Amino acid sequence: MTRRQRHLAAGRSVLTVLTAFGALTGAALSGAAPAGAAPAGRHIAPGVSYRQFDVPTAAGTAHAHLLTVELGNPHVRLDLLHPGAVAARATVSKLADSAGAIAGVNGDFFDITETQHPGVEATGATVGPAIAHGQVLKAAVPKGQRFGPSLPPGTTTQDVLGVGTDRRARLDRLSLVGSVGTPDGELPLKGLNQYALPVNSVGAFTAHWGSVSRVRATCGTDTDRGAPCSTDTHEVTVRDGRVVAAADKPGSGAIGAGTTVLVGREAGAQRLRKLSVGDPVTVTHDLVAASSGVAYEFALGGYPVLRDGAPLSGLDDKTSAVRTCVGFTQDGRQMLLLALDGAVAYRTGMTTAEEAATMRGLGAANAFNLDGGGSTEMVTRASGASAVSVLNHPSGGAERPVPNGIGVFSTP
Repeated sequence: MTRRQRHLAAGRSVLTVLTAFGALTGAALSGAAPAGAAPAGRHIAPGVSYRQFDVPTAAGTAHAHLLTVELGNPHVRLDLLHPGAVAARATVSKLADSAGAIAGVNGDFFDITETQHPGVEATGATVGPAIAHGQVLKAAVPKGQRFGPSLPPGTTTQDVLGVGTDRRARLDRLSLVGSVGTPDGELPLKGLNQYALPVNSVGAFTAHWGSVSRVRATCGTDTDRGAPCSTDTHEVTVRDGRVVAAADKPGSGAIGAGTTVLVGREAGAQRLRKLSVGDPVTVTHDLVAASSGVAYEFALGGYPVLRDGAPLSGLDDKTSAVRTCVGFTQDGRQMLLLALDGAVAYRTGMTTAEEAATMRGLGAANAFNLDGGGSTEMVTRASGASAVSVLNHPSGGAERPVPNGIGVFSTP
């Protein structure tokens, strides 16, 4: 049997399994059940249910944990889980408990290590854009600076999954639009709370960034994350519309409310050097949606694997991994949050091509891949419990701190 024949057979197996989904949701795990695992189809809260099932894949058997969220139910909502700063991390259970969520999964890929830049601190910040509670937190890094597996053809770091103020889920792209007004003219703003800025650009860092060093933002290039850090940098601090400080190297430390730190590299640094303490400066920034006129209540980065019922072309059908994926129905009113189990028996996971087929078999018309591997995690809180429980086995043996996730909230 050829590789293509094996792949097609695996895809038919996935669809066969999902067609018989009612029987499979009650299937027993081989080995110990995950801590806090619920029976199939358990009601979590109004409009929220949980179930688990096996999925045969080309590499073996994957075990899936699935949360179904009815966005049309007025007593349930989704929002971004985050630790209060872009450049910070916490476990999904801590993020969920701190926010009062009844369930959640991990989110976007992130700057997890900086071995290519000795002496430079890893920021923990995510790759893609982020919106929480309707407020813009950050924009996307250049495509060549992303962490994570290769993107499918035609996708970018600006791709997001979001829920609008109309309570409907969407796939979209969010691009940064901004400017820096100076006495010498207007500069385009090319970054917002990002761990990597485009070459020759100026980026803004606000109180949302946190206290982590901003040096990483000037390392690498638009096409090579591992390229050396720039030697031509400049930083300007703007408070209440005026320059209050300047430095040749990006600094660190918390940024106060009403303060913006502008970081420039190469041509951007040269433009910032023209500013002096006391000069008036205005900074504007926003994220603009490519396909929706609806404001987003929350949005986070990753990449699409299923769009309008069809898998994206060029999806990886060879590399299997533990994965987190979010799908939703064509009307955007039902959300499916899926996390694979990382126990030894299931650690082979599935490919992104199998992921797309699985989500389509579950009824999703659109699906979005989030960070996986040791980051994959799902939590829920039982009725009356003071804290959430982890439903899947994290493949690293323990919860990995992550920068964001999707939280499910139940309101009276």
